Amino acid sequence: PAVHAQANATTGFPNKPVRLVVTYPPGGTVDAVARILGPKLTQIWGQSVVVDNRAGGGGIIGAQAVLSAPADGYTLMMDASNHAQNPALKKRMPFDTLKAFAPVSLLLKVPSVLVVNPSFPVRSPKELIAYVKANPGKVDFASSGNGSAQHLAAELFALKTGARMTHVAYRGGGPAMVDVMAGNVPVFFASLASALPYIQRGKLKPLAVAGQRRSPVLPDTPTFSESGVNGVDVYEWNALFAPAAVPAALVDKISKDVAAALSDREVKARLMSLGAEVIGSTPKELDQFRRAEINQWTALGKQANISLD
Repeated sequence: PAVHAQANATTGFPNKPVRLVVTYPPGGTVDAVARILGPKLTQIWGQSVVVDNRAGGGGIIGAQAVLSAPADGYTLMMDASNHAQNPALKKRMPFDTLKAFAPVSLLLKVPSVLVVNPSFPVRSPKELIAYVKANPGKVDFASSGNGSAQHLAAELFALKTGARMTHVAYRGGGPAMVDVMAGNVPVFFASLASALPYIQRGKLKPLAVAGQRRSPVLPDTPTFSESGVNGVDVYEWNALFAPAAVPAALVDKISKDVAAALSDREVKARLMSLGAEVIGSTPKELDQFRRAEINQWTALGKQANISLD
């Protein structure tokens, strides 16, 4: 009978609007992705997909909103790297991430990019390392908050190179970027998606991309490994999750529909213009990916003594 119930779960889904809870405020990368993906899913499903921004607590407020909704597939969560960083770096979590959420699809990965103010006198990661070591305690880096992807990227860089800079935390990537462009803080590990327009206008100088290969939108900027710095692969990623009690057959159906939406030519082109590598994984692939991410950030938290509490 259980098999029968699983099959029934997917019949006629969806027959009412689907709520897509975005765990970040409007205007950021996650929100942009939701607003590109939502209309395509609306088209595929014949039901409207409503984007609901529930920001705060590093993604935890949005996550709790999803967990308090019925586990019927009509409330989904779009989250980012925080999904793995919170359980790795917070001692107290209001839920067990791996048990509370069923993975649906890894949507995309956007590499971080190391940028500096154009007047800052370094042109490569190697020159930055030398400069930081020659000026101990004098070089600051910006981030969008304690434990954010930008903060962790700089900590990982320090761990791999011995070039330790002073952390200046902001209340978001926007304000951090503004201060780097103004010359108040020289260094920033930015999300490629948000830094790209400023790089193109010459307001930020890119030194290296924290991905395994060069980005098609920044073909002249080398990767860290090409620059002689290994082990600095940092992505900001977006993924779709459902409450764990949603039937597996329904999770599979949603995952396949999302992959179809992401393979649409226009959707893919718009996401790639943000500097994203578009993926559209299976639930199992996302589960393996998030476990590897949690392990990576747990190890870094221990080595660099970072806690989000």
